[in-house]
Amino acid sequence: MNNPTPAGDLPVHPASARVPEKTSAAERPGGPVTPAGEIRDRMILMSILGALLGLIAAVVAFCLYRLIELITNLVFFQHWAFGQTIITTQHVGWLIFVIPAIGGIIIGLMAKYGTPKIRGHGIPEAMEAVLFNESKIEPRVAVLKPVSAAIAIGTGGPFGAEGPIIQTGGAIGSILGQWLKLTSNERKTLLAAGAGAGMAATFSTPIAGVILAVELLLFEYKPRSFIPLVIATTLATTARFLLLGPGAMFNVGSPNFGVENATLVYPWYILLGILCGLVAVGFSKSLYWVEDLYEKLPVSELWWPAIGGVGLGIIGYFVPRVLGVGYETISQILNDRLTLTVLILVVLAKPLALLVSLGSGTSGGLLAPMFMTGAGFGCLFAHVVNHFVPGLHLSPSACALVAMAAFFGSAARAPFTFIVFVFELTRNYDAVLPLMLVVAVAEVVTLIFMRNSTIMTEKLIRRGRLVNQDYEADVFRRIMVKQVMDASPVTLPAKMKVAELSARITKSDPTLGRHPAYMLVDDEGRLSGIITRQDLVRAFERDPEGNSTLLEAGTANPAVTHPDELVGDALDRMLASGCGRLPVVTRAEPGRVIGYFGRSAVLNARMHAR
Repeated sequence: MNNPTPAGDLPVHPASARVPEKTSAAERPGGPVTPAGEIRDRMILMSILGALLGLIAAVVAFCLYRLIELITNLVFFQHWAFGQTIITTQHVGWLIFVIPAIGGIIIGLMAKYGTPKIRGHGIPEAMEAVLFNESKIEPRVAVLKPVSAAIAIGTGGPFGAEGPIIQTGGAIGSILGQWLKLTSNERKTLLAAGAGAGMAATFSTPIAGVILAVELLLFEYKPRSFIPLVIATTLATTARFLLLGPGAMFNVGSPNFGVENATLVYPWYILLGILCGLVAVGFSKSLYWVEDLYEKLPVSELWWPAIGGVGLGIIGYFVPRVLGVGYETISQILNDRLTLTVLILVVLAKPLALLVSLGSGTSGGLLAPMFMTGAGFGCLFAHVVNHFVPGLHLSPSACALVAMAAFFGSAARAPFTFIVFVFELTRNYDAVLPLMLVVAVAEVVTLIFMRNSTIMTEKLIRRGRLVNQDYEADVFRRIMVKQVMDASPVTLPAKMKVAELSARITKSDPTLGRHPAYMLVDDEGRLSGIITRQDLVRAFERDPEGNSTLLEAGTANPAVTHPDELVGDALDRMLASGCGRLPVVTRAEPGRVIGYFGRSAVLNARMHAR
């Protein structure tokens, strides 16, 4: 029998009603309760895969850093060597105008003939895969993204390696899930675990890696995803110690955060938070404005990274510190070891170089350059305030740290991640209160001026992909069916004729007006089926006399829900069954109808939560 969705009841979107490629018992709406043994086995499997991803992410980070170092030494110093070096222009002279452009040409060719997903800083692509592509990432991304990033950074690109490492870790997790034919939820967990492990392996910040994955990729907090994620970041950090050495990426001393003089210092922290939020908004809008300018160029996008490379070369010629990853420069800023002149140049030139180059669609990460800009801005803020208020003694290092977290945290709408990130860097409990204050204030500012977008989601929004980053519990997972169902459902004899029901509807029987579907019961009052008004129309099309019974015209043995089930589970069952309403029956007496669950019940559930 057909069971169409009547007009006026809950519609079922075709894409939502299709059968997933593979579902476990835990994911089958309306299916049997998942046995404890299966839950345990899946959790053990996901934990093992999370551990594997953690180790792989550390190896990826190690290899990418070594590749960047090798390319940098070959290009700028003409010798085969590994090891971090601060890029200078002395060995290349006027070629500095050409080198980034050559790197840009290579990136353009890789994007055109390899995959365009290597463009940008990587995290928006990982978010898109999770939210819109069932956590599927092409294998070529896992190879071409780190290679393209190494070429871009090694030829002077002002980027960090962490974004590509995060995207590569997520890609490997996705590929592993596809290869093992895991469910979409399990693939999402592995993608997020790979990404979180990538951040942990980069900065030696396992807790921040976990929170980053939750805030930007998972959008949930459940044991099924949290446990593999924690295992992945823990092993990634441990493996990083073995490959890249212990300790954090940046060397940070013990700055004075002024907690003992809170009444004097904290108002200035609030001002710093406001300024960081404004700078974050300005930078985010500027990045996409520059991207729009490139799109207006009368040349193929193949050449855009090369054009951006020329602009980068010009900036780098005058301020070489903007070239490359710049971790050493960040450490110097965080410890207030740059002269005021150099500090001002870095604060102005680094974001300009980043806008010109990243806006062209080349490959590279945002974290390191935004860290440098934010830290430099905070350090400069402290020096300016101390100049005009000499007795305040605001710590430039402390302001650099909190501004670094506030700048990126507010731009990406991931404040908690970067509060924890800086705390893990400093291991200083005195940093917590200023960090929370500055980051929260900056977040408020960005919410005012960028309500529905962030530096991570703007690209997706422009593609018509709306992303809600508000972290809240699903209202349909907090309310049971019995709280919102119609407890006085209309039941009709299954043997009643279609013509008789039609006559009652024509006479405007008040008992039949509440819902577009009616429960059918047998002679003993047990549920036999369900019939909708559309079923009646079809029945009259087949038999104008209406001599068929309601059960013949409707649907026998319909899907049901129970009063103690969550509304979310009932909605899942409606989608799986392709219907817009469910009879509510008791577990003790499965045939006894005690309620009707339809569109109005769903709306009532949301209203109840509000």
